[in-house]
Amino acid sequence: MVETLLLGRWAEDRRISRRLVLDPALHKTEGLGTIEHRARAFEQLQILVDAGAIQRPYPRELGGQDNHGGNLAAFEEITTADPSLQIKAGVQWGLFGSAVHHLGTARNHEEFLPGIIGFDVPGCFAMTETGHGSDVQNIATSATYDPATKEFVVHTPFRGAWKDYIGNAALHGKAAVVFAKLVTQGVDHGVHAFYVPLRDDDGAFLPGVGGEDDGVKGGLNGIDNGRLHFDHVRIPRTNLLNRYGDVAEDGTYSSPIDSPGRRFFTMLGTLVQGRVSLDGAAVVAQKIGLQIALTYAMQRRQFPTAGGVEGVLLDYGRHQRRLIPRLATVFAQSFAHEQLLRTFDDVFSGRADTPERREDLETQAAAFKSLSTWSALDTLQECREACGGAGFLAENRLTSLRADLDVYVTFEGDNTVLLQLVGKRLLTDFRKRAPRDAASTAKFVAAQVGVKLADASGIRRLGQTVADRGSLAASVTDLHDPATQRALLAGRVDTMVTEIGLRLNTAGKDRARQAVLLNRSQHELIEAARAHAELMQWDAFTEALAAVPEGDTRRVLVWLRDLFALGLLEQHLDWHLVHGRLSAQRARAVSASIDRLVARLRPVVPQLIETFGYEPGHVRAPIALGEEQARQDEARAWFAAEAAAGRLPEQEKKPRA
Repeated sequence: MVETLLLGRWAEDRRISRRLVLDPALHKTEGLGTIEHRARAFEQLQILVDAGAIQRPYPRELGGQDNHGGNLAAFEEITTADPSLQIKAGVQWGLFGSAVHHLGTARNHEEFLPGIIGFDVPGCFAMTETGHGSDVQNIATSATYDPATKEFVVHTPFRGAWKDYIGNAALHGKAAVVFAKLVTQGVDHGVHAFYVPLRDDDGAFLPGVGGEDDGVKGGLNGIDNGRLHFDHVRIPRTNLLNRYGDVAEDGTYSSPIDSPGRRFFTMLGTLVQGRVSLDGAAVVAQKIGLQIALTYAMQRRQFPTAGGVEGVLLDYGRHQRRLIPRLATVFAQSFAHEQLLRTFDDVFSGRADTPERREDLETQAAAFKSLSTWSALDTLQECREACGGAGFLAENRLTSLRADLDVYVTFEGDNTVLLQLVGKRLLTDFRKRAPRDAASTAKFVAAQVGVKLADASGIRRLGQTVADRGSLAASVTDLHDPATQRALLAGRVDTMVTEIGLRLNTAGKDRARQAVLLNRSQHELIEAARAHAELMQWDAFTEALAAVPEGDTRRVLVWLRDLFALGLLEQHLDWHLVHGRLSAQRARAVSASIDRLVARLRPVVPQLIETFGYEPGHVRAPIALGEEQARQDEARAWFAAEAAAGRLPEQEKKPRA
């Protein structure tokens, strides 16, 4: 039941992908040099093509299935084989191919997509510039139309405008989708996408195209990241991906979207699937890491217990505390990601492709990708440390997974920048619900002042103290109430956003003053966005519970949901205390409740990691596949045999004082 819930709507696509990546030919070989790893990853892409694993999202007339949600669900599972393979495939079909698919029209599809889908044309997604990482709107590369030859001239005017960190650019890319400012008839119409050939069949750069190898990286070394630059490179007019903007032969520009700003964000919104897939891949990596660390912790014995027998690591309270709450978090992230996938599929299938739904998609993707990729680094590091020296061995995968996922926190958008996007959405929603007339505004402000006075005077704390009557059990009971949990999580978001919104309102229509106040509020805004993302994850977990009938399974999932919620409260306990949202007794009850939940969940950890559905061929870490258990069994058998034979020496006795 739980495994089916975690697999989600596209369960069969996930299963197909999981069966495929059991093939050892797709697995990462630890210790490979960069050259060998790149060659292996390149060859593995052809295996995916031959297996029919990459065609799902493309139009049926091109051999695809128009299956957008299933494509990402399957794609994320490749992480278990090798994150380099997953990302290299993502560059080819999720970025390069997707840009042509979603930013181009029929003429682009017919000319370019067959070669991309069939992998005859390995390609690049050349958006990021050395000098403009997340600030895509102000990139310096230009594509100037020449009506005399009916060509665009692509040019990078200085070193900071080079396209950088580009997958497939150093070695394998034969063409690229290049993002550049479209200039025609002396007017800059903003960033557009162009299909630009890079290399000939022998791998040599075409005239005017140049580049460099980014070299060895901190991870993902199966991908040949590099830099590209263009010296007045000419391409046909029809190489403009022209869904959202076109140039006629005489140089006249036209677009179905009049606003340059809205046009830009619409174009970028079509490429949001990169963030969606990174969120899913980060969840997959955490599941593998936790399965390794928890399995090892249930088998590795250390230090004699009260009975004189060495105890398994997971029976120690601190070891439970470091891993089991992270298990609850990955369940929350799984359910949140399933909601994100459904939003993505609704938009990209066309079933619910409305501006509001697209805005929801962009907000969810930015929020969930940020939290899950940060969480992946934290969880994998904790798993590594929890496995001691064994966790540091490359064969057990934890160091490798963490290194490969490190770049995810800045890949497809720096997490901090993405949370600013989420925060600005929250402020926009605040302005929409805030009254505009003077009388209503006064009442609104007075209500907020009343809230702050209640916080400062401790009215809420007093109410909790009276309700609990000094009983820790009463405090614990209330904290396990979903309504209480949501009120605390949502209240934190609302309060933070309202405080920032009211502060910005003091600037009136003074844009300069607004900018100053927004900059001063940036840290708080990002914290509010993070809190909003945490609330959405809690909501997703709670909504998933509605599909589970009463019984033991539901009870365990409720424990996990409560552990996730209380973990968030404990993490932000200072805020709740300072703002008077929790009494001192309830604050103490938070940690006490976490300890109790962790102890309750300890016996069912084997069943919980079994719900992930990963086979030994996905995990591939010796310490999680019986090696440690065999060592422990051998040691205990030896001691038992020696004791039975009377061969164990007596222990030195400490002399009495």
